[in-house]
Amino acid sequence: MIKTNHALRAEMREGVLYVALEGEIDHHSAVATRGEIDRLIYEKRPRRLELELSRIGFMDSSGLGLVMGRYALMRDLGGEITVLNPSPAILRIFKLAGMDRLIPFEVRREASEAEKKTEEGSDRT
Repeated sequence: MIKTNHALRAEMREGVLYVALEGEIDHHSAVATRGEIDRLIYEKRPRRLELELSRIGFMDSSGLGLVMGRYALMRDLGGEITVLNPSPAILRIFKLAGMDRLIPFEVRREASEAEKKTEEGSDRT
Protein backbone atom coordinates (compact mmCIF):
# COMPACT_ATOMS: atom_id res chain seq x y z
CA MET A 1 0.00 0.00 0.00
CA ILE A 2 1.29 3.47 -0.92
CA LYS A 3 0.82 6.12 1.73
CA THR A 4 -0.28 9.50 0.38
CA ASN A 5 1.24 12.48 2.12
CA HIS A 6 -0.31 15.28 0.12
CA ALA A 7 -3.60 16.89 -0.78
CA LEU A 8 -4.82 19.25 -3.48
CA ARG A 9 -7.75 21.65 -3.43
CA ALA A 10 -8.73 23.82 -6.39
CA GLU A 11 -11.17 26.55 -7.29
CA MET A 12 -11.69 28.63 -10.41
CA ARG A 13 -12.74 32.24 -10.16
CA GLU A 14 -12.67 35.03 -12.74
CA GLY A 15 -10.11 33.35 -14.97
CA VAL A 16 -7.81 32.36 -12.11
CA LEU A 17 -7.25 28.73 -11.16
CA TYR A 18 -6.28 28.63 -7.49
CA VAL A 19 -4.63 25.37 -6.41
CA ALA A 20 -3.75 24.83 -2.75
CA LEU A 21 -1.26 22.06 -2.09
CA GLU A 22 -0.77 20.47 1.30
CA GLY A 23 1.68 18.01 2.81
CA GLU A 24 4.87 16.97 1.06
CA ILE A 25 5.95 17.19 -2.56
CA ASP A 26 8.34 14.38 -3.36
CA HIS A 27 8.82 12.07 -6.33
CA HIS A 28 5.75 9.97 -5.53
CA SER A 29 3.30 12.78 -4.81
CA ALA A 30 4.54 15.01 -7.64
CA VAL A 31 3.42 12.57 -10.34
CA ALA A 32 -0.22 12.52 -9.23
CA THR A 33 -0.24 16.23 -8.41
CA ARG A 34 1.15 17.19 -11.83
CA GLY A 35 -1.50 15.11 -13.55
CA GLU A 36 -4.35 16.63 -11.57
CA ILE A 37 -3.16 20.23 -12.04
CA ASP A 38 -2.61 19.69 -15.76
CA ARG A 39 -6.09 18.19 -16.09
CA LEU A 40 -7.56 21.27 -14.42
CA ILE A 41 -5.53 23.64 -16.61
CA TYR A 42 -6.66 21.96 -19.83
CA GLU A 43 -10.26 21.73 -18.61
CA LYS A 44 -10.61 25.26 -17.19
CA ARG A 45 -8.13 27.17 -19.44
CA PRO A 46 -7.28 29.82 -16.81
CA ARG A 47 -5.40 32.99 -17.67
CA ARG A 48 -3.49 32.61 -14.40
CA LEU A 49 -2.58 29.70 -12.16
CA GLU A 50 -1.99 30.43 -8.48
CA LEU A 51 -0.16 27.71 -6.56
CA GLU A 52 -0.69 28.05 -2.80
CA LEU A 53 2.23 26.45 -0.94
CA SER A 54 1.70 27.66 2.65
CA ARG A 55 0.83 24.13 3.79
CA ILE A 56 3.78 22.38 2.16
CA GLY A 57 6.05 21.01 4.86
CA PHE A 58 8.65 19.39 2.62
CA MET A 59 9.63 19.68 -1.02
CA ASP A 60 12.49 18.11 -2.95
CA SER A 61 13.61 18.64 -6.54
CA SER A 62 10.39 17.00 -7.74
CA GLY A 63 8.54 20.01 -6.35
CA LEU A 64 10.77 22.34 -8.34
CA GLY A 65 10.01 20.28 -11.44
CA LEU A 66 6.29 20.36 -10.69
CA VAL A 67 6.27 24.17 -10.50
CA MET A 68 8.55 24.66 -13.52
CA GLY A 69 6.44 22.30 -15.60
CA ARG A 70 3.26 24.23 -14.77
CA TYR A 71 5.11 27.47 -15.55
CA ALA A 72 6.01 26.11 -19.00
CA LEU A 73 2.50 24.81 -19.62
CA MET A 74 0.84 28.09 -18.64
CA ARG A 75 3.32 30.05 -20.76
CA ASP A 76 2.64 27.78 -23.76
CA LEU A 77 -1.10 28.36 -23.30
CA GLY A 78 -0.66 32.14 -23.05
CA GLY A 79 -1.16 32.30 -19.28
CA GLU A 80 0.92 32.98 -16.23
CA ILE A 81 1.67 31.44 -12.85
CA THR A 82 2.15 32.84 -9.37
CA VAL A 83 3.39 30.95 -6.31
CA LEU A 84 1.63 32.05 -3.13
CA ASN A 85 2.81 31.96 0.47
CA PRO A 86 5.81 29.64 0.31
CA SER A 87 7.47 29.04 3.67
CA PRO A 88 10.92 30.62 4.10
CA ALA A 89 12.55 27.21 3.57
CA ILE A 90 10.59 26.51 0.37
CA LEU A 91 11.26 30.03 -0.93
CA ARG A 92 14.98 29.50 -0.30
CA ILE A 93 14.90 26.35 -2.45
CA PHE A 94 13.24 28.28 -5.28
CA LYS A 95 15.78 31.10 -4.99
CA LEU A 96 18.74 28.71 -4.96
CA ALA A 97 17.37 27.20 -8.17
CA GLY A 98 16.97 30.69 -9.70
CA MET A 99 13.23 30.22 -10.18
CA ASP A 100 12.44 33.52 -8.49
CA ARG A 101 13.72 35.22 -11.67
CA LEU A 102 11.04 33.50 -13.77
CA ILE A 103 8.06 33.05 -11.48
CA PRO A 104 6.51 35.69 -9.23
CA PHE A 105 6.18 34.79 -5.56
CA GLU A 106 3.61 36.54 -3.36
CA VAL A 107 2.72 36.53 0.31
CA ARG A 108 -0.98 37.05 0.90
CA ARG A 109 -2.83 37.17 4.17
CA GLU A 110 -6.30 36.47 2.72
CA ALA A 111 -7.35 32.82 2.63
CA SER A 112 -9.27 31.46 -0.33
CA GLU A 113 -12.65 29.79 -0.02
CA ALA A 114 -10.98 26.37 -0.32
CA GLU A 115 -8.63 27.19 2.57
CA LYS A 116 -11.47 28.53 4.71
CA LYS A 117 -13.44 25.32 4.20
CA THR A 118 -10.41 23.24 5.13
CA GLU A 119 -9.74 25.30 8.24
CA GLU A 120 -13.40 25.08 9.26
CA GLY A 121 -13.32 21.32 8.79
CA SER A 122 -10.15 20.95 10.87
CA ASP A 123 -11.73 22.95 13.70
CA ARG A 124 -14.43 20.30 14.02
CA THR A 125 -12.03 17.43 14.68
